[in-house]
Amino acid sequence: MSTGGPPGPDTVAGLFPGYFALVMATGIIAVGSAQQDLTGLAEGLYAVAAVAYVTLVALTLVRVARYRAGVIADLTSHAKGFAFLTIVAGTNVLGGASIVVHGWWDLAWVLWWVAVALWVVLLYTALVAVVIKGPSTATGVAINGTWFLLVVSTESIAVLGALLLPEHRSDLLAFTCLAAFLLGIVLYLIVMTLVFQRWTLQDLEPAEAEPPAWIAAGAVAITVLAGSNLLAAAVVSPRLERMAAFVEGMVTLAWATATFWFPLMVAIGIWRHVVRRVPLRYHPAYWSLVFPLGMYGAATFRMVSVTGPEALDWLPKVALTVALLAWSATAAGLVHQIVSSRRR
Repeated sequence: MSTGGPPGPDTVAGLFPGYFALVMATGIIAVGSAQQDLTGLAEGLYAVAAVAYVTLVALTLVRVARYRAGVIADLTSHAKGFAFLTIVAGTNVLGGASIVVHGWWDLAWVLWWVAVALWVVLLYTALVAVVIKGPSTATGVAINGTWFLLVVSTESIAVLGALLLPEHRSDLLAFTCLAAFLLGIVLYLIVMTLVFQRWTLQDLEPAEAEPPAWIAAGAVAITVLAGSNLLAAAVVSPRLERMAAFVEGMVTLAWATATFWFPLMVAIGIWRHVVRRVPLRYHPAYWSLVFPLGMYGAATFRMVSVTGPEALDWLPKVALTVALLAWSATAAGLVHQIVSSRRR
């Protein structure tokens, strides 16, 4: 079983498959900070994201080398397999932050290609395993918020690829980003149908209402960012220029859907921790709660800058503030757990 403990030598064997959500959350808040001209904060958060990424890559490689059976078991599991797609999304988010915060185009280009390769390997390995194994008897365990990472990882390819288009002008790249954007929307419809049916037609246990459920909002928020980046890149791509009206419609739809989900996510959290009294303790899955908050702010900023309306200018600032508070609380939990484990 994967552990929720801090990454270290004693936890590598059961390293949480979705730990790269730490990079996703930190990287996108760095982007949001840069958007608001908070340069020092953006650079500091970028450094944290980069260190976390390198550390988690190293730990993951050690786990693959020493505990391959456990990695395969997690990757082919209904409940955990898609959590590995945080590696893809984290790679692309770090690439996007490299451009927005530092202007490091070459590093971002390398990270994009790494993410594309990882997307093919990790997504299809997990998906084929789920199909071959057939339905799980524990539906609530099998279908969970990590399935939305199918969407997030796919849209992250469009997000970074579209950012790169002005520097790497290619109709094939534009086509790839547009295809990833549209595929992500289709995957969202599939996953959301399954998850919403689970939420509404069967008894929901507190253990099932985990933070990854927030990725339901994060998945459409990153779709907003992907579409907005495509619209911004339309000036260098005739293909994207022809599709601009359609893409803008999908961006509006995705933004409205993301906004719609947040009150429900808050209500589920209150029910879980206040009504059902589930203890609020640090677990790496909580980075999956921070990520949608940061992504919503960054995506709204990008959407407003590309399409308007300017009346929403205030919203990214509020979202960034909330995301920073959530990030700080989660980071404090991580530090506390690391210190406590060292003392023990």
